[in-house]
Amino acid sequence: MKAVLDATAFFVDRPYTGELYTTPEVVAELVDLRAKCRYEALLAEGLAIASPSPENAHAAREAAGKSRDIGVLSPTDLSVLALARELGATVYTDDFALQNAAMRLGVATEPIQQRRAAKVAWKYRCTGCGRYFGHEGECPVCGSVIRRKRR
Repeated sequence: MKAVLDATAFFVDRPYTGELYTTPEVVAELVDLRAKCRYEALLAEGLAIASPSPENAHAAREAAGKSRDIGVLSPTDLSVLALARELGATVYTDDFALQNAAMRLGVATEPIQQRRAAKVAWKYRCTGCGRYFGHEGECPVCGSVIRRKRR
């Protein structure tokens, strides 16, 4: 089984089996000494570092847009999602927004310490007038902030 590890996987002492992968963006986020040691240990056991193709990166951004999680997913999160799609792998992550976008993309996820995320649909509502929109930002009607909330 192939698995792509998010940064959270390096903060927890949990055994992982199969072919393990992560992205250069995840490696760059590992600044904690414990996480770096865990990374080095997994690297010695065969962890591979890979970048996704531009096509899969685009597909990950599209899926995050459709799930309306694009505003909270970092470029690192999107790289993990894209690599998992490219390899046909499972993503190990506790990030609910990443899990939600992965469901849209058809990528399997495995939580590390948290419970599995439920599928969430988002809507955007103006904090002033209460109107609904398809995006975050400023309300064109009253000028208040448009915020993301669960449906």
